[in-house]
Order: sequence, then structure tokens, then C-alpha cells
Amino acid sequence: MALYLIGDVQGCDEALGRLLDALAFSPSRDQLLLLGDVVNRGPSNAAVMGRLVALDGAAQALLGNHDLHWLALAHGMGQPGRRDTLHDVLHHPQRTPWVNWMLARPLAVRVHGWLCVHAGVFPQWSAEQTLALAYEVQQALGERESRQEFFAHMYANHPNHWSDALTGVPRWRAIVNGLTRMRLCSASGVMDFDIKEDAARAPEGLMPWFEVPDRATAHTPMAFGHWSTLRGAERPHLLPLDTGCVWGGCLSAVELCAHGGAPRWHQVDCATAQNPRDV
Repeated sequence: MALYLIGDVQGCDEALGRLLDALAFSPSRDQLLLLGDVVNRGPSNAAVMGRLVALDGAAQALLGNHDLHWLALAHGMGQPGRRDTLHDVLHHPQRTPWVNWMLARPLAVRVHGWLCVHAGVFPQWSAEQTLALAYEVQQALGERESRQEFFAHMYANHPNHWSDALTGVPRWRAIVNGLTRMRLCSASGVMDFDIKEDAARAPEGLMPWFEVPDRATAHTPMAFGHWSTLRGAERPHLLPLDTGCVWGGCLSAVELCAHGGAPRWHQVDCATAQNPRDV
């Protein structure tokens, strides 16, 4: 059995199909874990959702910021963005089962020793705390009342740092913003939400979350997506898997070995080309 981690698909079903063909993926034998942003910005969100749900347990996914945006819209919260391409999944006959499938997805998991998130983690969080906090939000999304409350207040940049004293919606929002939106932060973990360019262009006082000195997950192997301008640049213990498919780059998968060994990369070119500034 092979386990494949796949970066941000974002509605690019044609590329996903070609990638699965290149992997000779078999749902009776293999497993997929998509690292969030399954939908939005690409042309075929409904086809992606139909494909994943039809795999009947052989495909899992993490929640990304675009997935949460879709879920909020499906619950009557928020407003569609100018660049959104979510019309097909918001108005599809299978919308309800697809929404329920996505609502059940986690924000973080650990597989074969790798901690997997969509975007990043606060420097104060250990791997165990990351998983516990992700589960808090997953539980809240599983309950109708707390889910509605969260989606009604999801769209905000504060709190932009972590405190164990946070409670309620501000606590959930900090967890979600860290796990699904983080790229750059200060040494103390204050997040910046404006800069989306290459990590080398970080202004003074900010750094990629994975370069914060003495972060609690420094020795934890981690896989993540979200940051397409990294283009899969590998670092020790890190697998950045968003290689910018929807922006004209590649769709990437990494095969993890259950008994150690180096992860193996697989890539296909993506024919969809959007403006990378519109991430």
C-alpha cells in the first residue's frame, strides 16, 4: 500500500486525474491525503469533489482556507470573492453530501511520522498541541450551533498571535488562521497576512513560520501546502507541496514510506494558468 500526500488541487481536476494515472493509483490498495485547498480558483471544483467522494475512504483531505471559504458560503456566511470559482459546487445537486464530507475533514493529522497541515503552525505549538487544537475546531464544526457561530465570525485577521488564554470564537479563529493561512510571522509568532511572495523577500522582523528559531516543531517532519511561491523547495524535515498548479505550475504528490526512507516526489504540469498575485 502506498500513501500519497498531494498539494493544493484548487479545482484542477484534469491535472489531478493525470497525476493519479501517473501514480497508477488504486483505491483498493493506496491512500491519498490532500493537504487542503481542494477547491476554488480552478475550473472544475465539482469534478474534484465527485472524484474524491467516489474514492470512498481511499481519499482524505485537510481543510484549507479556500475549503473553509466554500463551507462558509454554503452556510450563508461571507461573500464570494471576485476570483472565486465556487459556483459549480455551491449549486450542484450533490452540494449537501459534498459539504458534509468536507465538514468532517480535519485541520491536521500525523501520518507515517509526518505532521501534516495546510499552511503552518505557531512557534509555541508542539506537534501534540497542534493536533489537539485542530481537533477542537473539528469538533466545533461538527456541531450545528457552534459551526454557524464560527462561520459568522470567521473572516478576520485577529487575534494574529497565539495565547493559551483565548476562548470561544477568537480561539477557533486563531487556530484556523494559523493552520490554514500562515506564511510569515515574527519570532514571537505574530502572523502577517499580506505578503504572499517568496520566503526570501520577507521584510525585516518577519520570517517564514518554519524558520522561527527554536519553534516547538523544529524537529518534527512536516508537510504543508498553501505557499505556492515556495515551489516545492525542500528543507530538512519539511515538504512544501503547493507547487502552484492553478497558477501554471505543477501538481505534486509525495509518496511516504511507512518504514522510513526518503519521500518520493511525483509531478504533472498543470494546464490552468491564473495570475499568481491572486492567491
